[in-house]
Amino acid sequence: MSRWTRTILHCDLDAFFCSVESLLNPGLEGRAFVVGGAADGRGVVSSASYAAREFGIRSAMPTAQALRKAPDLIVISPQHALYSKHSQEIMSFLRDSAPVVEQLSIDEAFLDVSDDPRTGLEVAQYLQGEILENLKLPTSWGVASNKLAAKIATEVGKPRGLIVVPPGQEAVFLAPLPVRMLWGVGPKTAERLAARDVHTIGDMAGMSSHSLIESLGDLGLELASRARGEDDRPVVEGRDPNSMSAERTFSADIADWPELRTVILRLSETVGRRLRKAKLAGYTIRVKVRWPDFTTITRQVRLEQPTDRERIIFDESCKLFQGLWKKNQAVRLLGVGVSDLHEPIRQLGLFDRKWDRDERLQQAVDSIRNQYGPDSLRRAGGLRKQAAPESDEQPEEEC
Repeated sequence: MSRWTRTILHCDLDAFFCSVESLLNPGLEGRAFVVGGAADGRGVVSSASYAAREFGIRSAMPTAQALRKAPDLIVISPQHALYSKHSQEIMSFLRDSAPVVEQLSIDEAFLDVSDDPRTGLEVAQYLQGEILENLKLPTSWGVASNKLAAKIATEVGKPRGLIVVPPGQEAVFLAPLPVRMLWGVGPKTAERLAARDVHTIGDMAGMSSHSLIESLGDLGLELASRARGEDDRPVVEGRDPNSMSAERTFSADIADWPELRTVILRLSETVGRRLRKAKLAGYTIRVKVRWPDFTTITRQVRLEQPTDRERIIFDESCKLFQGLWKKNQAVRLLGVGVSDLHEPIRQLGLFDRKWDRDERLQQAVDSIRNQYGPDSLRRAGGLRKQAAPESDEQPEEEC
């Protein structure tokens, strides 16, 4: 078995401030406008619509200069509290959808979805569609095995793009791009490189160590590593999450009980693994169900002590789901989550050794999955077909 490759997504909200303003005022759609300070002072552009960018207007440009480029430009005063509210909604959605989310700014984040059974493309397509459909804001996405390639892929695909860089193809993807797109290459560095006829990232990757050090000092070797697409920095969560969840939208609605049961199991495994990785456990287990007409229902139950065990999460999620579902009822989306998170607490009897055995077994399973991927080892119950309930009542058999 080969080692597991990371799957990292980068999300950027397209022209975020302007997109929020267009959401409030649809008449701005397609027009040249900016969010920024007044031109009669020292105001600068905070965000420019894509129509304004066609005039060469960019963020951080003085508003007065922007108006000289486009005399009919519309200037809107920023509403930072409003932008923050929309940002919090999106970041909360992302944190509920991925095990680790690193927010870089009000409109940008990395997600590590390495333990998701879907491909990075499928996850990004789903998240991009959900944000557009439910929050009405456009986003661009990059998918790669590292943060550097994912972020640059987002830049290449803007606006509303989704670019995937296959593992092992990072250097090939970066090679034809302008060297200025590489982190750490500013105007002065680009000038020094241009003097040596280095204009693309591929040109830099091909420079000798001697030339790099001579041109850029010690920074040159680091930039050359980036030019080859090398980046081993992990995605790091910036704050303790209040909940962890996983959900699945089906390409075709599912009404088959064994299939639904298997999905609940796999979602429970994902959430349990994320909790243990974060050294957290939760008191509240919840399920989320969306029917084909987009009606969405959630149900939850509170436990006597917090858990990070996928079997407990699975059992309780099954009970909650079966309390909502009727035989042969089609389901569009299923989600499983755990909230009210704390450090794990174990209440053991004096002669209770079963938990210790389960703990060692779980650690061994997690170790294998961490090394070889989430699908390298699965519970047999996830593969076993089980008859659907014969009535509309909640079934009594074990999930």
